Order: sequence, then structure tokens, then C-alpha cells
Amino acid sequence: MRFSGKKIFSRIAAAVLLVVVPMLILVGYAQSPVGRDIPLRTVDIPRGASFSRVMDLLEAEGLLRQRELFHLLALLRNGTRQIRAGEYEFSGRMSPSEILGKLIRGDVKGYHITVPEGFTAREILGRLLATKLVDEKEFLRLSRNREFLSTLGIEGISLEGYLFPETYILDRSMDTRTIIRTMVNQFWHHVTPSMRKRSADLGLTVDQWVTLASIIEKETGRKEEMPLIAAVFHNRLKRRMPLQSDPTVIYGMADFDGNLRKQDLLKKTPYNTYLFAGLPPGPIASPGLDALQAALYPTDVAYLYFVSKNDGSHQFSDDLSQHSKAVQKYQLQNRKP
Repeated sequence: MRFSGKKIFSRIAAAVLLVVVPMLILVGYAQSPVGRDIPLRTVDIPRGASFSRVMDLLEAEGLLRQRELFHLLALLRNGTRQIRAGEYEFSGRMSPSEILGKLIRGDVKGYHITVPEGFTAREILGRLLATKLVDEKEFLRLSRNREFLSTLGIEGISLEGYLFPETYILDRSMDTRTIIRTMVNQFWHHVTPSMRKRSADLGLTVDQWVTLASIIEKETGRKEEMPLIAAVFHNRLKRRMPLQSDPTVIYGMADFDGNLRKQDLLKKTPYNTYLFAGLPPGPIASPGLDALQAALYPTDVAYLYFVSKNDGSHQFSDDLSQHSKAVQKYQLQNRKP
């Protein structure tokens, strides 16, 4: 059976059209905005969601039209099994190709969480809860779970002190464990072997060193004063004198209202360094790198006392007589009658 050239050409042309036309339709669909009038939407893709479920979520937000074409586009890009869980931001100005690309890349919405120096674990938890990034009960449980702490290299009694001050970019695909581990890993990233050796040479375990650094951090916000504050505490520890640090007393109080009273200094808690000599049971906040360094390298001075000058700085003294005069000058005379 013979075919004329004209018939052969017609058949080839028909076959080409069967391929080219669908491809042109798919390309046009892939590159066209899904709906310019649709504002920015946040879509939360849960862990373990099927691609069908992902399409359901996009469809519910008006971000998916012609479901079959979107599925075909994903199959051609081998993307149906590559979608990462988390929060995504899309707008109607985006095309199906752009939406799919974002999902395949795992370009999830990130939250910038800043942990300042001197924040306690509960204050850090508060910032995480404000953006609903962690489960409160799980965070508190893990913060004192010895088995979990051991996997993080923490020998102390809690996470306190090891959630390193830093600005983190976190997202909802990260569970509570992952977020904690991210912050603690930053601590170990900054702590060098030479720092750990210096701590050991001073007769301090890592946890004791972090504890001392956390007290220094809470006592002053001035970098230049930290080695002097450290010197006072090192000198007191050597003489077995109580540290007499107000921040430790406050940390041990469950109901601190912002005013430290004389009777508070008499409350018997493990963190009351007026009643008990030596370091408290653990850190009282997250120290920054400056405080950690100061705890290892205190200034070589004989200071045993310091008092606030009410301007963010402190007056340091060698003995009680000098200290009493400084207290009279900077504290007692400035009190309102």
C-alpha cells in the first residue's frame, strides 16, 4: 500500500500538532499568573503531605487552577515527591511554574528570631511562642531532659545558658527539638577547644564557666567592664566569699515583681549567692561571647566589691571600707526620701 507525499505530510503535520499544541498549552499555563487580583497568601504544608494534599491547599487559597495541568507540570519536573513541609508565601502574580519552583526548592517563609545577650531560657521561649514556632510543653520538658541534654553535649541541669545569643532564621518545618539544637549548636560553634582548656586550667567545668559568664552578663551590659566584674567574682571564689549577686537571687525567685527587697536576700533558694558561697547550680541566662571570654580572662586586680553608679557603669573597690563609701555616694545619697 502506497501513500502519496501529500498524505504523508498531512500525517506528519497532524502528529506534530498532537505534540506541539498540548506543549504550547502547558507552556502558556505554566508561565501565566494564576490571578493578579489575589493578594499575598500564606500556605502551610504539613509534614508528610501528599502532592494531592498540597494541591488541595493551593486550590483552597485560589492559587491553583487547572489541577491536571499543574500535576503534569510537576511530573515533568519530577517535583511530586520533592515538596518540603513548611510555610510558603505566594501571590496571584506568580505563575504555576514559579509556585512549583518555590515548593521544590523548599523556599519556606523564615522568621527572624533575635536572642539578646542575657536572655533567660523562658524569655527565649516567649519569643518563639510569639511566632508559634515551638510547643511550650515540649520545650520545657526538653529543657531539663538529661538524655536530650546529653545529646547536645550539655552536662548541666538544663538548657539555661546554652541557647546562644544570635539572630536565627527559623521556619515551621523545624520542630521544637530542631530549633533547640540549632541554638545550642551555635554555642558550641563559638566555644573553641582553647576556651575549654582555659576553663579547665581555672578549675572550672564547662557548666561552671557558663554559669559564671551568665552572672557577669547579667551584672553589666558594658563590654569593657566585664573582665573587672569577672575579677571580683574570681577573687571571691578563691577566698570562699559569697558572690552576693542580685541577678542570681532574682533568678531563683518565682514571683519577682521588679523590686528586689532586703527580705528577698534572705530567701533560701539554691540561687541565693548571699546565703550560699560558690557558684549557683547552673547558668541564669545566655551569656554572649564577651561575657564568656571575660569569665576566662579576668583583669588582674584585687577588687572584691562593686556598686552601680546608676549610669550603667560601676565603682570597684578592694575592701569593705572603700565599698561602703561608694555605696553611700552612689546609692544611699540618691535615694528619694
